[in-house]
Amino acid sequence: MKIALIATEKLPVPAIKGGAIQIYLDSIAPLIAQKHEVTILSIQHPDLPENETRNGVHYIRFAQSEYLSFLGDHLKNTKYDVVHLCNRPAWIPALHAQSPNTKWILSVHNEMFAVEKMTDEEGRACIAAVAQIVTVSDYIGRTITDRFPEAKGKVKTVYSGVDLQTYFPDWTQEGRRLKEKVRSELNLKNQKIILFVGRLSKVKGPHILLQAMPKILEKHPDAVMVFIGSKWFGDNEVNNYVRHLYTLGAMYPENVQFIQFVQPKNIPTLYAMSDIFVCSSQWQEPLARVHYEAMACGLPIITSNRGGNPEVIDEGRNGKVINNFEEPLAYAEAINSLLDSSGKRNEMGRYGRSKAEREFSWNTVAGNLLRVYENGR
Repeated sequence: MKIALIATEKLPVPAIKGGAIQIYLDSIAPLIAQKHEVTILSIQHPDLPENETRNGVHYIRFAQSEYLSFLGDHLKNTKYDVVHLCNRPAWIPALHAQSPNTKWILSVHNEMFAVEKMTDEEGRACIAAVAQIVTVSDYIGRTITDRFPEAKGKVKTVYSGVDLQTYFPDWTQEGRRLKEKVRSELNLKNQKIILFVGRLSKVKGPHILLQAMPKILEKHPDAVMVFIGSKWFGDNEVNNYVRHLYTLGAMYPENVQFIQFVQPKNIPTLYAMSDIFVCSSQWQEPLARVHYEAMACGLPIITSNRGGNPEVIDEGRNGKVINNFEEPLAYAEAINSLLDSSGKRNEMGRYGRSKAEREFSWNTVAGNLLRVYENGR
């Protein structure tokens, strides 16, 4: 089959500036290309050519300012058997009109069928035009079917994944080497490291973790909380909220570190240095891909009971879900409990890694998508 994978207009593919959708397409395309002809359509970037082939995948990149128009022209003039559009249901009717005999697959990575983003008429037109809607979590699936019950027969959860070959738990030789190397570079050799990875945005809740620090340090004065991220993908500009975080962190100069945007390829080494991973999202998170990354690196997870996040947590086995997700004390108690026991951290980390190997490899994701492309379910 000839398959087109269409990225959003926000970031380029490959994921040189990050982005969960871009990493998703980067990872599944070469695997699907082992069996089918695959083209990725995305926006242009100065560091990337307009056309290229790499790892068996053809890339075509269009100007961001007229992206949708260029996509329509391309689809009108190029025949594909399957077109998989990421996260832009409102585009489906216009693009479908340019290629009406193609099987259209929509993947939904956020609450794109919300009332403020789509009218009833637009939602029904999209649902009628697609063969299948794959969602990144059951939670996102429900945001579609609760509003549009007629979509139930077309909605299927296909969880995202992680490159297991690039993450090394600390019980492996390479994991131990990376842990020692990165801790030495950051002057964190004998500390207990709590890791946050994500945008420094109020909806991600890093301020709540900083507010939890006094209770954590009462029990574990050797704890260090490391925040990796910036206000937006690849943008290290400091806004008022980030400035507020820096001010809070400055109260604990020996126990809080901020590391700005890190290229996705360099993220695994920062997981490897850590003891615990925390996701403090305050919004209804679709299902943050950081959970897969933490499991791949063998880290126990503490996450908020928001959106799809709890779906990958087997309570007490690979992590803990915080129901009082707005309360700093709730995070402090969960973090302290894990810092109290290296044995418990190791046990949960090993279970998480095995869960990732069973359920969340990119091979599994690609296989699940191929079944949708080839068979409809």
